[in-house]
Amino acid sequence: MRVSLKDVAERAGVSIKTVSNVVNNYPHITPAMRTKVQEAIDELGYRPNLTARHLRKGRTGIIALAVPELGNPYFAELAGAVIDAAAEHEFTVLLDHTRGERQQELLVSQGFRARVIDGLILSPLELEAEDLRGRADDVPLVLLGEREYGLPFDHIAIDNVAAARAAVRHLLDRGRTRIAYLGVRTDSANRPAHLRLDGWRAELATAGLTPDEDLIVPVGGWDRDDGARAMAELLDAGHRPDAVFAFNDLIAIGAMRVLHERGLRVPWDIAVVGFDDIAESRFGAVSLTTIAPDKQAIARLAVASLLRSLSGRQDPGGRELTAEFRLVERESTLGRR
Repeated sequence: MRVSLKDVAERAGVSIKTVSNVVNNYPHITPAMRTKVQEAIDELGYRPNLTARHLRKGRTGIIALAVPELGNPYFAELAGAVIDAAAEHEFTVLLDHTRGERQQELLVSQGFRARVIDGLILSPLELEAEDLRGRADDVPLVLLGEREYGLPFDHIAIDNVAAARAAVRHLLDRGRTRIAYLGVRTDSANRPAHLRLDGWRAELATAGLTPDEDLIVPVGGWDRDDGARAMAELLDAGHRPDAVFAFNDLIAIGAMRVLHERGLRVPWDIAVVGFDDIAESRFGAVSLTTIAPDKQAIARLAVASLLRSLSGRQDPGGRELTAEFRLVERESTLGRR
């Protein structure tokens, strides 16, 4: 049988209202009373009925997180961080996997789950600003990722240009001058990867180097096999770099596999830097230097933005919120200065 507030009140010898105040963390409760009620809660194993609590506020207690690829470790780790951040506010997270397909992203963004969610956190790849500008659904929306939209929705990201510059600067500081960029998508100027490419160009220019366009390798996706194909293509074309900056860790890991197969030593022959700091980057035969976005901060900012909208404090113009990042130095760049 489910334990009720009444059961706790009878065990503690207090009113139901007092128990409710303790459960809801009402501040004006004496420490002695709070301890007395908490002991009764622990003894009876009482658990608040979160569904009823949310329904009293006109909510479902569920927010959705839509990402392109749950099989990508970065998005899996980010999803875990969002789930943890939402749980702190007693919300459950519904996960949607869009596969980075425009039609699926449209379906999610236009509210096909509007009746069961209180808000949506969306990391789009294919959607353009016009797709979202005419959004009819009034469920609060928060955007994640590298793309720039200029829309009336909060957008959370790291400074991708600054992060890319930090990665390239690290390679330059280690004596590398022919730094390849693996991971650009050429089918749309608004796609992710272009801000990181901008950072690559800017830092090389600051160092007095002319960016070599032959060292930019486009990819069809952002997985390990895409990185392997890009690295092989670069080497087969005779454009041998002394360092690689990859759009993400998966591309970098695929590239390092090809370098190993070709007899090139990382980092002595070619240094490699990735992006995302996924768990896998720490455990390869050569651990990967990478840019580590603060995933927990991104998750907390996204959840807080939704809660802000639900409380009626949404900025009509939308806000650009930036999380921190750091460069994590590992074995893939530590061979030569």
